Amino acid sequence: MRKTLKFLLTLTVSLIAMMVFRSLVVTIYTVEGEGLAPTFLAGDRVMVNRWSYGLRTGSDNGLFSYGRLCRQPVEVGDFVAYEDPRDSTCQTILFGRCQALPGDTVYYDGQLNVVPSTKDCADADYYWIRALGEGNPTDSRVLGFISERNIIGRAFLVVFNHDAEQPLWRGWKGNRLLLLP
Repeated sequence: MRKTLKFLLTLTVSLIAMMVFRSLVVTIYTVEGEGLAPTFLAGDRVMVNRWSYGLRTGSDNGLFSYGRLCRQPVEVGDFVAYEDPRDSTCQTILFGRCQALPGDTVYYDGQLNVVPSTKDCADADYYWIRALGEGNPTDSRVLGFISERNIIGRAFLVVFNHDAEQPLWRGWKGNRLLLLP
């Protein structure tokens, strides 16, 4: 009885530690589409560091207001995971490379535009994030500037790739195991 209780306690503590680690430190997301090829391919499971730009706290409509613990700036060239600003449920995760920082000037829609920043009385810093492929419509070319509030973290490792339409024992791409972007 004592061994069983000890085992269940160890298992429970391990599961809680894993859930806390996954929600606060790193998370794995699946890449949809080929907009980031050849760096990220459809089916890649990509590890995202939630602390790379500071841990997000609170929300706009929650008990606590939005903020970041240990805030660090996004840098040009970083691969970032971010929530689709059009999705109010925050279920759609997109990937892209940061191409412009707050205060930078970008040319789109036939005109020059300055990326908004809190220094310009914006509600948050914004970034110009773009997919690598020209055929991907879900980046700043369609969504506009991406708010810091939507950025989850930096994508830093392809853990593995599996085609979701294949059975578990098939559809693996061995050359996509533990790759750095």
